[in-house]
Amino acid sequence: MTSQTLREARTYEEASEKFIKKEDRPDFHLSTRTGWLNDPNGFSYYKGEYHMFYQYHPYDSHWGPMHWGHAVSKDLLHWRYLPAALAPDEFYDRDGCFSGSAVELPDGRQLLMYTGVVKERQKNGGFSEVQTQCLAVGDGLDYEKYENNPVLDEKDLPPGSSRFDFRDPKMWKKEDGTYCCVIGSRPADGSGQILLYTSEDGFHWSFQKILASNNNRFGKMWECPDFFMLDGKAVLLTSPQDMLPQGFEYHNGNGTLCLIGDFDEETDTFTEQHNQSIDYGIDFYAPQTILTPDGRRVMIGWMQNWDTCGGHVQENLWFGQMSLPREIFIKNGRLYQKPIRELYDMRSGKVEYQSVLVSDTVNLEGMKGRKADIELSIWPEDEKNVYHKFSVRFAQNAQYQTSVSFRPKESVLKIDRKFSGSRRAVIHQRRSKVNHENGRLKLRLILDQYSVEIFVNDGEQVMTATMYTEREADGISFCADGEVRMDVVKYDLV
Repeated sequence: MTSQTLREARTYEEASEKFIKKEDRPDFHLSTRTGWLNDPNGFSYYKGEYHMFYQYHPYDSHWGPMHWGHAVSKDLLHWRYLPAALAPDEFYDRDGCFSGSAVELPDGRQLLMYTGVVKERQKNGGFSEVQTQCLAVGDGLDYEKYENNPVLDEKDLPPGSSRFDFRDPKMWKKEDGTYCCVIGSRPADGSGQILLYTSEDGFHWSFQKILASNNNRFGKMWECPDFFMLDGKAVLLTSPQDMLPQGFEYHNGNGTLCLIGDFDEETDTFTEQHNQSIDYGIDFYAPQTILTPDGRRVMIGWMQNWDTCGGHVQENLWFGQMSLPREIFIKNGRLYQKPIRELYDMRSGKVEYQSVLVSDTVNLEGMKGRKADIELSIWPEDEKNVYHKFSVRFAQNAQYQTSVSFRPKESVLKIDRKFSGSRRAVIHQRRSKVNHENGRLKLRLILDQYSVEIFVNDGEQVMTATMYTEREADGISFCADGEVRMDVVKYDLV
């Protein structure tokens, strides 16, 4: 039975989306149907389509009581909205259906696991959110909550763990048909840990062990975990809160963390060997991955930042979008990311220039657009006298611009959107150390209306940022302090 709360949300979203023009949305990044979107949830392949659910507040473009929005796609680039899948309508989730995941059951139904939230009044008069894990089962369109919810609560936590920080289950099915799940948790030391749970049937779960512990190394609470094998290594993705910077590797606030290591399946032991950021830009959080039918590991994150997402005006009918789907792989012990290869099918209108000398500002015929795929390679004109700085500016007109700039002497790449039209003093810049040989660098920029994703050196690093610049600002220019040679090719994405 569909609850009254869910029926109301479905009626509202269907009426409300009609007021959002197609051209006011990104073209090939999933945005919210209406209202607010955050974390990707239940990213899965089911009945011949990719399903993406998402944290959703349909009634307002700011965060509110969490529902699950729902969309499907054949290629992960063009999405079709389905009715909202979950609403906060039971005693165990009345204050929100938080993040979770999806797997297919042997009988062909789809199982969703999510965090139910109930606000509980504390002795000091304030409220804390009690978090439990809940299930819903459905057919890809309608989902019924399990009669024995919640299936995991405080009695299933290791000693000393907080019942107020226990969230974001990510399930997967093992080859023997049993199920595993990782969940973010906060131990007594106030930092983060990832818990591993197992189940024979997907409905009855038991605590296995603490898979990984933060020990106050990377921020505090660890949210939105994902765990999988990739190119012979075990990979744990998570999004730590309240991070401190470590040089250019991690930035302040809510960030992303990739731990790469070995996994002993006999003892369920994960041994860390390498750590790094997942994304080095401004707007990327809570990624989830999927194994595609053809065996690729593809990741999508929320293309936003918790510290900047309150700055948009109340009148906006929608807020929040997902990142480009990225194929991920391990190379040189690091996580590499590339835009999903289906994007090549959208390329048209090739504009190419070779060995252009850039020593001041250069505008090239045909170089413009807000939905574009730009590949460029740069190197110094004089190997013995390397340039000081090279920049690409885009979403540009006489008033606005966003830029990415590289300083070879510091090996620093910087994204800067302070002139993008923001009226708030939010985070406008972020810098990353990048590898280069004497000023030689490869960049690929993907633009889609209100975002840029910069892939460095064939996916060695990525920097992501949103910019809500008026669409008419579509100029692209290049400039240098010193002398730079550049190969550049641009495609329109349609």
